[in-house]
Amino acid sequence: MHPIANAAQAQAWNGYEGSHWAAHQDRWDAVNAGFNQPLLDAAAIEPGGQVLDIGCGAGATTRLAARAAAPHGSALGLDLSGPMLQRARAGAESAGLGNIRFEQGDAQVHPLPQGTFDLAISRFGIMFFADPAAAFANIAAALRPGGRLALLCAAEPEGNQWLTALTTLQDLLPLDGFGKPGDPGMFSLAAPGAAAALLGEAGLQNVRAEHVTAYGTWGHNAAEAADFLLNTGPGRHLLTQSAPSTATRALDRLTDALRPHESSAGVQLRSTGWLLTATTPNA
Repeated sequence: MHPIANAAQAQAWNGYEGSHWAAHQDRWDAVNAGFNQPLLDAAAIEPGGQVLDIGCGAGATTRLAARAAAPHGSALGLDLSGPMLQRARAGAESAGLGNIRFEQGDAQVHPLPQGTFDLAISRFGIMFFADPAAAFANIAAALRPGGRLALLCAAEPEGNQWLTALTTLQDLLPLDGFGKPGDPGMFSLAAPGAAAALLGEAGLQNVRAEHVTAYGTWGHNAAEAADFLLNTGPGRHLLTQSAPSTATRALDRLTDALRPHESSAGVQLRSTGWLLTATTPNA
C-alpha cells in the first residue's frame, strides 16, 4: 500500500463522495466538459508524450490524454479514490485504450518515477491537497527537464452559478464558511495568485494563470439539477445538519432558483477556473 498523507480526503473520496462521483460520472463529466478543450489546448499533448493526470477521478481526462499521446505515448492517472478508479479502469477497457493505466495514491507523497513525464495535467484535481507545496514539489520532480504542466483549479466562488443558486438556501441550511477562498476544499486555491505562487515555490518556471469560464449541464430540468446538487457531497453534508423536513423545502426552493437556467440543452450553469501552466527547468 502506497503512503497516504491526506487522510481526511482519502476518507471522503473512498466514502460517500467517491461513490457518488463514480455512480454519476456521466453527470459530472457533463458538468465539467466545457473545460476539456481549454485544458487540452494548454497541454498541447504530442504523440509519444508521457502524461501524468493528477486527481484523475473516473478517468475522462486521462482517456483524452491517452488518445492524444497514441500510438507510442501513454497516460497515467493518479487518484485517492478507489471507487472512481474502478470506474476509470472500466472506462479505459471499454474504450480499448492499451496505453493507459491508473494508480491509487496521494500526490503529496506517492512514489512517482523521477524525471519521467513530459507533462502533468489536472482538471480540478489539485484543490484538495492538505499540503499543496509538498504535492506540487512531488509532481514537479516527476517531470523531465523542460517538462510542462497544465492544471485547472476552481476560481472565485461567486463566479459559479451552482453556488449562487445554493445561497438561496442560506436561511434553511448552514452555509456559513462554505466556499470561501483559502478554506480547505474546492476553493482552497481560488484567490488570485495563490496556485501560481505555490508552483513558483516548487521550482517551476514560466508560471501563468489564465481565468477561464465554461458552462456545464447539471440536469435535464431544474428539478433534476436541484436533486443532483443536494445529493452531492457538500449538499448532503448541509442536509445532514438540518431537520428532515428541511430537505423538501430546500429542494423546492433550489428548483425555483434553477428554473431561469433551463433550456433545450438542459440546465446550463457557469463555472470559473484558473488555468495554470508552467515548465520545469531545463537540465
